[in-house]
Amino acid sequence: MKTAVVVFPGTNCEYDTKYAYEMLGSEVEFIWHKADKLPEDLDLVVLPGGFSYGDALRSGSIARFSPIIAEVIKYANSGGKVLGICNGFQILLEAGLLPGAMKRNESVHFISKHHHLKVENSDNTFLKLFSKGDILNIPIAHAEGNYYLDDAGLQELHENNQILLTYSDENGQRLNPNGSKEAIAGICNKDKNVFGLMPHPERAMETLLGSQDGVNMLKGFVEA
Repeated sequence: MKTAVVVFPGTNCEYDTKYAYEMLGSEVEFIWHKADKLPEDLDLVVLPGGFSYGDALRSGSIARFSPIIAEVIKYANSGGKVLGICNGFQILLEAGLLPGAMKRNESVHFISKHHHLKVENSDNTFLKLFSKGDILNIPIAHAEGNYYLDDAGLQELHENNQILLTYSDENGQRLNPNGSKEAIAGICNKDKNVFGLMPHPERAMETLLGSQDGVNMLKGFVEA
């Protein structure tokens, strides 16, 4: 397997992501945001977490115009698999590869802690190693994770099984840390090849660090 991890000024999770995918047996290559071409024979493109361009204007809004994003859009539109984690999710929203937008957390504060997630749909590459209703424990770390989409858009997400993960407590009851619509933590596109989530599975690869629930999330792409 070959994975490309795109790096922007302010990205800070690229090495975590590289470590996670190398741990799963993938070859990983960093791609600088000014590159105008993706490597050949890719299996996955990851937009990792961090603070691209210092979150100036709003998260992901400047990174969306980096040269490499045009290539990521072409790659996704041709069926290539793309994963956006935290800031990467925000960039995918800004680029129009996923529907919706991010607002400031309702508390207006940065949140950094482990949080439980409920698997809402597993009929996709990303979560295929789980079953609907499974509860995961994955770190979150964001200030603008308050996912917003209008009612018509939300209905479409439901109709197409695009809501992948919601925030919950350990028993699967809704527990919303940031005000996100319907406690949404992760979604995909209609074609189920572009995935975005605010939590950080790359930080949940070893029990020593609090959880290894991220292993089977990222492994879904490896075993595709």
